[in-house]
Amino acid sequence: MTPRLDQRQTENINELMEAILSLRDMEECRAFLRDLCTVQELISLSQRLQVAKLLLAGETYESIRQQVPASSSTITRINTALQFGSGGYSSVLGRGREAGEQ
Repeated sequence: MTPRLDQRQTENINELMEAILSLRDMEECRAFLRDLCTVQELISLSQRLQVAKLLLAGETYESIRQQVPASSSTITRINTALQFGSGGYSSVLGRGREAGEQ
């Protein structure tokens, strides 16, 4: 169950999203995320993205666990987001594939 956000939390999250959208290039993005997140948070976020990528490629949970240090519950949560979520993983990873094809 997703926790309900109050108005201030929603405004803060929207401000974060606007900040991310304002980044102009990889260097700005790298600098912003290094300032915003701990190294462990960045590792965790990148691992989640890798899990989503592998799930979309049809990899099994066991295969994913051999490639990425993620628990079965994390893999399940990401798989659920891929199937029933807002489409964020698919849009970002689909965009990455499109850029690689060009």
